[in-house]
Amino acid sequence: MSTQPEPITIKTPLRHDWQLDEVQALFALPFNDLIFKAQSVHRETFDPNEIQISTLLSIKTGSCSEDCGYCPQSARFDTDLKPEALLPVEEVLQAARRAKAQGASRFCMGAAWRSPKDRDVERVVEMVQGVKDLGMETCVTLGMLTDEQTQRLKEGGLDYYNHNLDTSEDYYSEVISTRTYQDRLDTLERVREAGINVCCGGIVGMGESDSDRAKLLQQLANLPKHPESVPVNMLVQVQGTPLMGTEKLDPLVFVRTVAVARIMMPQSRVRLSAGRTYMSDEMQALCFLAGANSIFYGDKLLTTDNPMSNEDMRLFERLGLRSGGSSYAA
Repeated sequence: MSTQPEPITIKTPLRHDWQLDEVQALFALPFNDLIFKAQSVHRETFDPNEIQISTLLSIKTGSCSEDCGYCPQSARFDTDLKPEALLPVEEVLQAARRAKAQGASRFCMGAAWRSPKDRDVERVVEMVQGVKDLGMETCVTLGMLTDEQTQRLKEGGLDYYNHNLDTSEDYYSEVISTRTYQDRLDTLERVREAGINVCCGGIVGMGESDSDRAKLLQQLANLPKHPESVPVNMLVQVQGTPLMGTEKLDPLVFVRTVAVARIMMPQSRVRLSAGRTYMSDEMQALCFLAGANSIFYGDKLLTTDNPMSNEDMRLFERLGLRSGGSSYAA
């Protein structure tokens, strides 16, 4: 007999008119009430025991001209990171085959560029087409794009483009000075207009305020269309970056952020991304209860450590979770 829960009628409307006081009121709910609300919303669309698995590969590492204060790949910071040129296509496809064999359904490729050159985009399109031939979904993050580059990626079959907002517009200048918040919004609009799915979230634990976290989610939920994927990253502090030494975030604040994201964007996949190495099994379990239903899988996230795949599978087994990508309605 199947143990899968029966679908329930969707009741939560998709909103794009959130006011800040509404978002702050969600964050301020008693923890049990917030988690109950988030889990209830989650079950309206998704199988609560299925987790979508993605794998992320750095296809071009380091020497980035940006000054993102959290990033060890910036050429401006001394982080002992060895730069690497754009990987050969076949090497990327070998990594994709391994990821698929380990249960990943989406293969994400990240390149440390402010913006790519056209010849670089052509190489990436080859990678995208090769990964799609393996039967996997594709996602890339390459920085800012021109209209022509965006269209080329669409023609090449790209499924998702990742471009995070990182934080609120108010706090953004405390973290990054080489690219504006509007630059990021313009890239998202360009990708969306080309018909590519959007993967967009942020990083918490960078010293931002409660209000900044609320404003970030407000900005994401009030986009013309909710991002199909919303990665929620916890800052990974790397020696040599400006944010090294930032006060650690209360784990329950992170869980609250996941829960509010789920409530505000009920049909998006909310992904636990960077920082899982520093999360206990219990904290991750609370995040899944709060509506997170996607993870990055593998031992590296671009250049920082990630829980080993077998550890994730052991946790899934303990929690009765399974890999998959279905939803009740989306």
